[in-house]
Amino acid sequence: MIIAKPGKTPIQLLHEYGTKTNVTPVYEFEKAEGQVHLPVFTFKVTMGEITGTGEGPSKKIAKHRAAEAALIILKGSSNCISMPDHIIPESSNQAQNQTNPIGSLQEMAIRKGWRLPEYSLAQEMGPPHKREFTMTCRVETFVETGTGTSKKLAKRNAAEKLLVKFHSFSGDSVNISLGNEQNHNLGCTWDTLRNSSGEKITILKRNPLSIPNTDYVQLLGEIADEQGFNATYLDIEELSVNGQYQCLAELSTNPITVCHGTGISWGNAHNDAAHNALQYLKIMAGRK
Repeated sequence: MIIAKPGKTPIQLLHEYGTKTNVTPVYEFEKAEGQVHLPVFTFKVTMGEITGTGEGPSKKIAKHRAAEAALIILKGSSNCISMPDHIIPESSNQAQNQTNPIGSLQEMAIRKGWRLPEYSLAQEMGPPHKREFTMTCRVETFVETGTGTSKKLAKRNAAEKLLVKFHSFSGDSVNISLGNEQNHNLGCTWDTLRNSSGEKITILKRNPLSIPNTDYVQLLGEIADEQGFNATYLDIEELSVNGQYQCLAELSTNPITVCHGTGISWGNAHNDAAHNALQYLKIMAGRK
């Protein structure tokens, strides 16, 4: 019997079981699907007559899930050597977290003392029988978008992309980046915009946003510099229902503002998103 030690992965546990039974696990990469920015890899592991498959956003995760599937089959098989109930405590938790990115992201936020993840619908397009949703997921000042045929799938994709981003950082770099951005964002609230006497924000409050051929990206950048917030653009790879490019403009105000834009080119989409963001700033800054 195999006694699992804390922190062991499904691959390590399956290897130990194979060593005990003289059967070596054989892993095979089967396929890669999905879009370039959101791939899904599939791995298969064969161990004698047992076969397990797993999917994931990376080959490593897919391989771990395949090993986990094989362990579950082995544990429930009456033909294999008896395995204790606690053989895969760590791997089960790990697999559950990997297959539930929404739960994993929430646990990470709680563990680090951050605010809970916030999800919002950014875009809904396509005919009724073939809808496609775009959801944004925000944790503090970090934002990612996900797409899917349902809001739930889009939400999971967004959460998974944020997890991948966090895992690419060291713990310190995430905390430092978060701390700096938080401090920066706290300086720009709706109240400060309403009470600001800055030249650019004053012009925005007093003048209409309907002048032809205006570079709204530049105008938004100037207001951002004056008021102390950042304006960033996130391109959405999928075209809109009308075949146009689309993007999101994120303003690091407090609270964060996200606006959608479309156009016949990325530049036009950015300009449209900036225009929509300026319209929103104009409304919020002009409120009494």
